[in-house]
Amino acid sequence: MHDETRPAPDWLGDVSEGVDAWTRRTPGERPATPGEDAGGRGPAARTSWGTRSEEPAGGGQRRRPARGRSSARRGRRDREEQRPDAHLPRDPAREAPAADPESVARTILLDQLTGRARSRKELGDKLAAKDVPAEVADGVLDRFEEVGLVDDGAFARTWVSQRQPASGGGKGLARRALAQELRRKGIDDETAREALDELDPAAEEEAARELVRRKLRSLSRVDDATATRRLVGMLGRKGYSSGLAFSVVKDELRDAGREEPQEPHSV
Repeated sequence: MHDETRPAPDWLGDVSEGVDAWTRRTPGERPATPGEDAGGRGPAARTSWGTRSEEPAGGGQRRRPARGRSSARRGRRDREEQRPDAHLPRDPAREAPAADPESVARTILLDQLTGRARSRKELGDKLAAKDVPAEVADGVLDRFEEVGLVDDGAFARTWVSQRQPASGGGKGLARRALAQELRRKGIDDETAREALDELDPAAEEEAARELVRRKLRSLSRVDDATATRRLVGMLGRKGYSSGLAFSVVKDELRDAGREEPQEPHSV
């Protein structure tokens, strides 16, 4: 048992200077208590990234921030933002694999043929507008002709039967105007002639009379000379000859009780 009354040995001196030298502590500085660092800070300590992280309540090894999925997502997002087209909106069609040109052409043709018939030229123009290669377009159109889905002869006959009458949604067009329309649709002259030869001349004249009767209702307040000029001009634009146009107008004005017009020198 230690006797407190005994004097201290000569070797037991002040060892604080040695401790200061060993720990590099400033003389007179308070020793750090458990849970504090040498600067007197609490459990929070600086990590190697310059951020502060909390020590576990019971001490132990400090935990670094996890660099898992979130770091990978940030890296991927940064790489995407550096792409030249990163500011453009996403285009699903551009990202999708390229479709087979023949499949694209067939889809376009079937869509165009839904509702009404179309000439081969109309369909070819549509394929060209959709950037279908010419050789692919020609091959698909040939196959559609073989199975009867594309038929310029049938198209011409249907077009004439729908556009020639003056009633039922028709335009009352004469043979000359119908020929011009078929030519614009890409129908060759021989095919167009075969369709136009099926026209009944009596039906063509009746269409002209129907047009004149309909137009006369809006000309009740103009003089007969003006009415005649306007009616003959309308029939001329519909493709009727000047002789037939004036004959029809004269008959319709007489039947309406108006003065019989004099035939103009030129129409």
